[in-house]
Amino acid sequence: MATEDKNRATAAAILPLVGGAANVASIAHCMTRLRLGLHDRSLVDDEALKALPAVMGVVEDDTYQIVLGPGTVARVTPEFEHLVEEGRAAAPAASPAPAPAPAPGDAPSASAASAVSADELAAQGAAIKAQQKAKNATPFKLFLRKIANIFVPLIPALIGCGIIAGLNGLLVNLEWLPAVTPALAAMASGFMALIAVFVGYNTAKEFGGTPILGGAVAAIIVFPGVANIDAFGQTLSPGQGGVLGALGAAVLAVYVEKWCRRWVPEALDVLVTPTLTVLISGLVTIFGLMYVAGEVSSAIGTFADWLLSNGGAGAGFVLGGLFLPLVMLGLHQALIPIHTTLIEQQGYTVLLPILAMAGAGQVGAAVAVYFRLPRNESIRRTIKSALPAGLLGVGEPLIYGVSLPLGRPFITACVGGAFGGGFVGLFNQLGDTVGSTAIGPSGWALFPLLDGNHGLGSTIAIYGGGLLVGYVAGFLATYFFGFGKELLAEFNVSQEPTPSTVAATGGTSPAPTATTGPDHRDHPDPGPDPAKAPAGV
Repeated sequence: MATEDKNRATAAAILPLVGGAANVASIAHCMTRLRLGLHDRSLVDDEALKALPAVMGVVEDDTYQIVLGPGTVARVTPEFEHLVEEGRAAAPAASPAPAPAPAPGDAPSASAASAVSADELAAQGAAIKAQQKAKNATPFKLFLRKIANIFVPLIPALIGCGIIAGLNGLLVNLEWLPAVTPALAAMASGFMALIAVFVGYNTAKEFGGTPILGGAVAAIIVFPGVANIDAFGQTLSPGQGGVLGALGAAVLAVYVEKWCRRWVPEALDVLVTPTLTVLISGLVTIFGLMYVAGEVSSAIGTFADWLLSNGGAGAGFVLGGLFLPLVMLGLHQALIPIHTTLIEQQGYTVLLPILAMAGAGQVGAAVAVYFRLPRNESIRRTIKSALPAGLLGVGEPLIYGVSLPLGRPFITACVGGAFGGGFVGLFNQLGDTVGSTAIGPSGWALFPLLDGNHGLGSTIAIYGGGLLVGYVAGFLATYFFGFGKELLAEFNVSQEPTPSTVAATGGTSPAPTATTGPDHRDHPDPGPDPAKAPAGV
């Protein structure tokens, strides 16, 4: 009950700061963020939201996103939805009044007197975020965002089924509970057997069609009866083409449906449109898309295996080092269907553990910044509050609150990720495959989802070694090469209150404000959306 009260209190604190129930148009959540569609953006109090103990930061993208962290967001969202429903049922409330401006003679607050450098970083981080948002609004990147929106809702099921699959494999290897393992295998495999249907449903929804028609066309791919059909001189197999085929089939269904809506008379629409949509899209899927998508899917799996088998260390170094910049450019979203295809084919994706090393380099870089700026309590407090989330793979506060605004530490964080990725890639090259049975978590949160070809113990040891290498390399690169003299002179300064501040507060230093969680007032907006790129940030 105490946890429910806490989640409801968090939701109740957020609602008036986003303009109240009348200002909320839509509500959704992903792994870490509460995503709100708002009628009037000007009614949002960003600074008050960031100051809430449960809020790690805010992001303004196609929706207004409040970063609450994994686990928390899934519990706060239902409470928030209930409060919005209650607010809409009641009489519309007036929008919250803005906080009164301080009088000229008022003393500055403790936070205003002690967070100068963190505020400077916040301003730089916000500017970077705005620039990246403008750059990411290209047609290609908007298309990638749509693709990500199709797969992100599937992540909770991928994680749950992936962990059950790992548990089942452990029990089978130990020969424990033989009566239970078949049931666990069914739980772990059921979703993956029908994942094409969910992809088709989400694709039609995202591209503006009727979701159930997209799911119906995609269901053809996994229907056992396709084994009786010959196409291109070969017999089709259930599941051929996988998620890529389902994606293409559902997009085709959307265009066929829209064409029908334009030409079919309204009196016949309810009968003719769904029939033609399934018929035309289904025939093209069976006699074209399943074959083509199957060849592409096979090529993806073959190339990934070849790449890591022949150039694992170098490939891991490049992938681990470039993943954070890919996130900044919005190009990481193109990897989500590849991850899903590899999981569907092989049971795990070999790319995710390598990309997760980018987060390890970021953690190591943040620790180095902490030690290189011993006099700047503001930035050190930001690092301390964001570090636990960074260890679990939630990297936005560290990236946009620390390393990226500082500049060079972001580059040295990428160096740490490169060395960690090279370590994991090297073992892949030597024959010890390390993979993840789901996409989503990284950092320490990825351990329960690990799988490989040489036993769980070996896989865990290699991944843990990669994290350690990433931490150490990121720390050393940042500590010795992450700061120039000018940067140190600017940020390694004492944040003690000035004599004028002491006089203004009655001759005493402002007392630190007690909080029940991290002081997120020092955090800038987290920037572009890594929750849609659920790997290695």
